[in-house]
Order: sequence, then C-alpha cells, then structure tokens
Amino acid sequence: MLTADDPSPLPPSWAGGILTIDLDALAANYRSLRDRLAPGIVCAAAVKADAYGLGARKVVPVLHAAGCRTFFVAHLAEGVEIRPLLDADSTIVVLNGAMPGTEADLHAHGLVPVLNSVEQVAAWRSLARVRGTSLPAVLQVDSGMSRFGLSEDNLRAMADRPDALAGITPLLVMSHLACADEPAHPANHAQRASFLRLRDLLPPVPASLAASSGLFMGDVWHFDMVRPGAALYGINPTPGWPNPMRPVVRLQARIVQTRMIGPGTAVGYGAAFIADRPSRIATLAVGYGDGFPRAIGGHGTAILPARPEIGLPIVGRMSMDCLAVDVTELDDTPLPPGTALDLIGPHCPIEAAALAAGTIGYELLTGLGARYHRIYTAK
Repeated sequence: MLTADDPSPLPPSWAGGILTIDLDALAANYRSLRDRLAPGIVCAAAVKADAYGLGARKVVPVLHAAGCRTFFVAHLAEGVEIRPLLDADSTIVVLNGAMPGTEADLHAHGLVPVLNSVEQVAAWRSLARVRGTSLPAVLQVDSGMSRFGLSEDNLRAMADRPDALAGITPLLVMSHLACADEPAHPANHAQRASFLRLRDLLPPVPASLAASSGLFMGDVWHFDMVRPGAALYGINPTPGWPNPMRPVVRLQARIVQTRMIGPGTAVGYGAAFIADRPSRIATLAVGYGDGFPRAIGGHGTAILPARPEIGLPIVGRMSMDCLAVDVTELDDTPLPPGTALDLIGPHCPIEAAALAAGTIGYELLTGLGARYHRIYTAK
C-alpha cells in the first residue's frame, strides 16, 4: 500500500513522471547486508545526498527501524536535517567534517565529524578546549585514494605531539577503497596494507574500510564497521555478477502523444534520428530537466509493463522536458495519453540505464529531480 504521508507536492495527474520507492526493499537490503557480517561488526548506512536522491526524511526512519544506528552524511546541513528523525541511540557522522567556523554548529546538533586533515583536527581540539570537555570524532587516513584523510607524515607528526588529540575521543578510524568494484585490482590489497600500517599510528579504536562493494570482498575487509550506501538503494555492488540486492526504485514516464512518421522523417533536435521505416513515435514527458541523463538519447530503452519482452528504443536527442521512444514494435497496442512506460524498473535495471547514458547508477540515482510524483510503498 502507499504510505499515508507521501511528501510529493505533485498529484499524479500533474506530473510527467512517477518515481516509486519501495521502502520494504530498502529495509530488506539493509538486513541482507547486515546478515553478511560476523557478529559484532556494525552495519552503518550512507544517507548522504538526500539518501542518494530518494528522500532522507523517508529513508532514515526505515533504516533505523531495520536496526541501523550509525548514519553517514557528507555535509553539516544533511546531518542537521536528519537529526530530529533519530533518537539519542543513533550516531550521525559528517564525512566532510566541519567547514571552518562551523565546528560549534556541528557539535550543537549532536553530529560527529570525520577529521580529514591536521587543520580539522586542530579546530576540533580547539573547540574541545573552549568547551572544557572531550568531543567525539572519526579519524580518516589516506590509504592511497588521495582524496580525504590524514597522510602518514601527518600521523607521524601527530605521534610526536602528546597533545595532538587532546580533548578528542576517537570513535573510529576509517579510509575508503578506490577500486572495490574491481575486487582483483591490486590497489585494493595495497590500500588494505596501508590502512593497517596507518591505523597502528593512532589510538586502538574500531576501524572501517569497506562500503557497498568492499562488503562483498570478504571478511578481512570488514574490520569493525562497514558503510554501505548504493547497495541499500538497489544499485549492484558486484558489477559483472547478478545483483544481490532488491530493486528499490522504479521510474516511469507518461506519454503525451504518439504519431506515425514515414521513412526519412527526423525526430528531435539536430535531426539526430531519421526513421528508416514507417514508425510509431511516442513522446514522453520526462527529459534532462528531470535529471534523466541527456546522453541516454539514442542509446537507452523504455518498457511498456504489459509487454516487458520488448525493449523500446529511446530515439533522437533528449529535450529538457521530453524524450521520444520508437514504439513501432508494439504494433497496434493502445497507447493513450497518460500511459506510463518504465525507464527504470523490473525489466530495465538502473545499471542498464546508466550504462546507456555513459555514467554510473550512483550519478543517475542522485540526479533524479523534484518534478516527479513520488510514491513511497510499504506494507
């Protein structure tokens, strides 16, 4: 059934597209990931970017009910948004740490920063001194991705200073794998070795290295906590293998009109598609203005749910507010205005749509915009 408090501002008939989020599948994915871990290992959840575009205010309570107690966001504002949704038993970790001057705000909202640099460590230590208390933090080390984290030189310099972490209570030391979606990549073992070495330069606290794909690489990658994100939302964490996760998202676009065109007739901007046969073309009310990638034009497919065996090509260049689909293979199947075709769904997974657009499921999912009518389903 539909949840009673569907937050979509658009009635179904007003919107060109419908985005359905299966909250039961989300909860099942969390439990499935958690159950892959040995007892005592924490399964956290990444809910940054508005829970990967699906709506943190809806997603976070579902994950909490499923047993999650540690949530990772990217920014202070994201943490502030979800703090009222959670009890004091839950920890919210801000991956980017505190921007200069926001340390007191972060602490006031009960958030835990990831300290990625000596500057962030110093600022958090200074706040602890002013407040006269010890403040919790997560320490990130750069194990080889060269993105976030304290370097080995930073850590050795800190080790020479007895007060380097004065007033800071480290809850976790973490890093992030660059190539976990390629389990055989040599960078993975190099990063793990580096992580072990760097961790020994810090106080003995719990450790975390794996996110979604790393979780599937085996027990030695799990340490004390894993931090899945994309897998929760149905994106395949094991590229090249069957997706072990339940699909969470279905994206449908509604037909505005259909027309018959003859051979040699162009469709869309730049005449990028020219029919080579009599063709039936449907114009759908979703475009790149809705966050559906423009690059998918001429490469992706749509599905009529009643005829899932037929992949209907998206033809020509996508427009801001519409796209064209060649529905000739449906013969005389009625397609009245308002008929919904799947762009992401049971027979067109998000990975296939992303591949057709030359991107990844992460970008496609987080880019879906606000113009859809959103439906959250749960039993």
